[in-house]
Amino acid sequence: MKHFFFLLLASISIASAQIQPTSSQQIDASLKAKKAMDANSLVKNIPLKNIGPSVMSGRVVDLAVNEDNPTEYYVAYASGGLWYTNNNGNSFTPIMDDTETQNLGDIAVHWQSGTIWVGTGENNSSRSSYAGIGILKSTDKGKSWQHMGLPDSHHIGRIIVNPNNANEVTVGVLGHLYTPNKERGIYKTTDGGKTWKNTLYIDENTGIIDVAVSPNNFNIQYAAAWQKDRKAWNFSGNGEGSGIYKSTDAGTTWTKISTPTSGFPTGDGVGRIGLAVFDDNTLYAVHDNQYRREKSKEKKDKPSGLTKDDFKSLSKQQFLDLNDKDLNEFLKTNNFHEKYRAANVKQMVRSNVVQPTDLALYLEDANSMLFDTPVIGAEVYRSNDGGKSWTKQNEEYIDDLFYSYGYYFAQINVDPNNVDAIYLAGVPIIASKDGGKTYTSINGVNVHADHHALWINPKLSGHLINGNDGGVNTSYDDGKNWFKNNSPTVGQFYAIAVDNEKPYNVYGGLQDNGVWMGPHNAEENSEWHQTGQYPWTSILGGDGMQVEIDNRNANIVYTGYQFGNYFRIDLEQDKRKYIQPKHELGEAPYRFNWQTPILLSPHNQDILYMGSNKMHRSLNKGDTWETISGDLTQGGKTGNVAYGTLTTISESPFKFGLIYTGSDDGLIQRTDNGGGNWVTLSKNLPQNLWVSRVIASQHNKNRVYATLNGYRADDFTPYVYVSDDKGTTWKSISNNIPTSAINVITEDPENENLLFVGTDNGLYVTLDRGATWQSFQNGMPYVAVHDLVIQKDAKDLIVGTHGRSLYKADISALQKLTDDVLNKDLHVYALENIKHSSRWGNSWSSWSKPRTPGLDITFYSDSDDVYQAKIISSDDIVVSETEIIANKGLNILSYDVAFSKIGKINYLKKHKTDLKQADNGSTYLPKGTYTVEIKGNGTVEKVTFDIE
Repeated sequence: MKHFFFLLLASISIASAQIQPTSSQQIDASLKAKKAMDANSLVKNIPLKNIGPSVMSGRVVDLAVNEDNPTEYYVAYASGGLWYTNNNGNSFTPIMDDTETQNLGDIAVHWQSGTIWVGTGENNSSRSSYAGIGILKSTDKGKSWQHMGLPDSHHIGRIIVNPNNANEVTVGVLGHLYTPNKERGIYKTTDGGKTWKNTLYIDENTGIIDVAVSPNNFNIQYAAAWQKDRKAWNFSGNGEGSGIYKSTDAGTTWTKISTPTSGFPTGDGVGRIGLAVFDDNTLYAVHDNQYRREKSKEKKDKPSGLTKDDFKSLSKQQFLDLNDKDLNEFLKTNNFHEKYRAANVKQMVRSNVVQPTDLALYLEDANSMLFDTPVIGAEVYRSNDGGKSWTKQNEEYIDDLFYSYGYYFAQINVDPNNVDAIYLAGVPIIASKDGGKTYTSINGVNVHADHHALWINPKLSGHLINGNDGGVNTSYDDGKNWFKNNSPTVGQFYAIAVDNEKPYNVYGGLQDNGVWMGPHNAEENSEWHQTGQYPWTSILGGDGMQVEIDNRNANIVYTGYQFGNYFRIDLEQDKRKYIQPKHELGEAPYRFNWQTPILLSPHNQDILYMGSNKMHRSLNKGDTWETISGDLTQGGKTGNVAYGTLTTISESPFKFGLIYTGSDDGLIQRTDNGGGNWVTLSKNLPQNLWVSRVIASQHNKNRVYATLNGYRADDFTPYVYVSDDKGTTWKSISNNIPTSAINVITEDPENENLLFVGTDNGLYVTLDRGATWQSFQNGMPYVAVHDLVIQKDAKDLIVGTHGRSLYKADISALQKLTDDVLNKDLHVYALENIKHSSRWGNSWSSWSKPRTPGLDITFYSDSDDVYQAKIISSDDIVVSETEIIANKGLNILSYDVAFSKIGKINYLKKHKTDLKQADNGSTYLPKGTYTVEIKGNGTVEKVTFDIE
């Protein structure tokens, strides 16, 4: 009884404990543990192959271009690492794949010495801006890297390096995204990062988003401070701490220059600031002004017809006096359900069922309210006296640039050769030739929206390199025409799915790049530039979200974009239908998560589930909906981000109507009867964490898995749980997973002990249902894994990363890595037969590469050992042999299906036949039956295969 009481107290203590940010010491220890796991993993020899796609690219945060040779430059991707080109962007090479993170905020290059400084942790404070691990440095152009400190910085705003001294560096540290911390402000080193001095600190909620330096004098530096506070339910991107600081001693001391008498805005409404310095005296600042607009200065052109805001002030009688035609036009235009037309809506108001303001409320959700916010937004200031005084350049509002999320942009550049030529980054990229008074869009038709980086060639007017949410673009005519430089596979996937076609297709929703689909075996190369047929196809725009494919007809796809805007798409007929459930007039609007969960029932593919803050079910493919729950969250919180929303749905394949849901505020719920009643299952789990996945087992009706994610509290603890009683009790199975937030768990369809989890820093697999975990990282850098899906027939695991597109792994050997195999000293897996071809080793042209066969021989060894491998013909001739150094775990011997030199001689002694040597110099085995013999570790194993 005492033991029970202690366990009960411990459970309650864990569940009610306050969420704490993960310390930098914990992160450092976990990275070391991960490296050790990589080295000792039983599956470290199973490869993960990147399968693209690349053309849509991913978010760029910075560019560093060699001014003396602008065909050479580096591109920093938000979560895709650092890439290098020396051929003007025709091809790129990743140069940080062996480091502990791919999450970048800024880079600076000292070209003379080949020194690269990298600030890890994205500088844009978006909902998927991942934290870094501090400052990294390379002194050999990226061949090797050193960690240079600032481990608790999380997000780096800007780095500037003295062009005359690679060891003197000023860093703007933004700090934690979701929680206060002290490692913020300006940090300076003069000894190459051995020591750092915090030369500017404002407070634990204010960091430095930008640092700019005079091109003529490294001593003159400016820093933009930014106070912000992001929570899962709200983002405040402004505050008293925001402002501009100046240093005249290379960042050693600082003075605030955005004072009430300077002409630059001050106070609580000051948002993100971007800086651009022309010379010692002249500089520009772009400011995301969060003060409200004066009503008298609003645009006076009122749109014709009724608007949403009209209904906020109408009295009951005024509403009833509205013209029916005008009211019907408003209702139809704004996609009110067809049952809501002028006559019956007026009757509802007349009967006091609803109020006129309910019509406005009907249209408002977190997304529309975000865009409706009437802030001043983008404005440009210029100083001609080194920041002592500022003059606002734009007389009119700069509309349609930042909208209401200037926190994502606020970057400005000035042409080094023209003080009046400036460029503003926002949703479009715009340019001014009169110092910011008037602007022209230079966002070409092949240039993606949402811009974050721009390089202007100081030696060639009009030469621009631009980085945006869709990769890199280059122009040589000042933005009139652009070409793409998007060969890196740096797609930021949120969710993925597969169909059952032959070959099967992979589908995925990407950050700001819509939903794409393509064959899993498509080659990622530039051949499509010639054929005009890129193998991947865009099927929807926006921020691409979850995908469900009808398993009876792969042409029917359910997918959408942010905040629950989903469609049923008929790919064959090129038709789509909007299918979002709508609340009733007078009812509070549904709250939809940024990545709204959807699910086709495994029992009936006409039945579709969708989660808002409630659970919705359609029995007819989304044509009509019924709500089958009350609010399954904690009720939401006041803020400008939809919160108190469902994030994950799973239905048991054993029973129709046995459904689990998880929410962004920590609730896991279950219904056993299709929504008839619901029970909360998460009371004894850590509270108020994002439920990233809940999945009903495919092997046990009572088993369910859940993962929780503390990323939105800077808590990177891995939370993974299993229940064998439908969620009544839970057991933690995170065990030896290194510290990193968990995004997804999936269960193998064939082996119930085989599970995979994706974290913010990599992929893991367990062979024993979570008792121990193995790192699964071969061929893939430490990158955020957002989704996992297994193609059952192909036995492929598809890995959806948020930064490096998609990876594929053959997991057939893992599926068969049972206890029986693990208890053996050596086990060689059965081989599939292969088809003989006379074209092996030959090519149609002397300029083309020959076609070569291959046979992968997979075996398990229970220790590190050296093995002898022989290929033996049916009449006992050793046609090839080799030695292989094996690791404990799975190993792959790749055999080229060719004779060895001595094997060919021995074969010809016994067989009077003509063995023709191929063009590549190899002689390939003829048709027949062959045995693979692997010997070592005190045992011998044999398997056979046929060449047919």
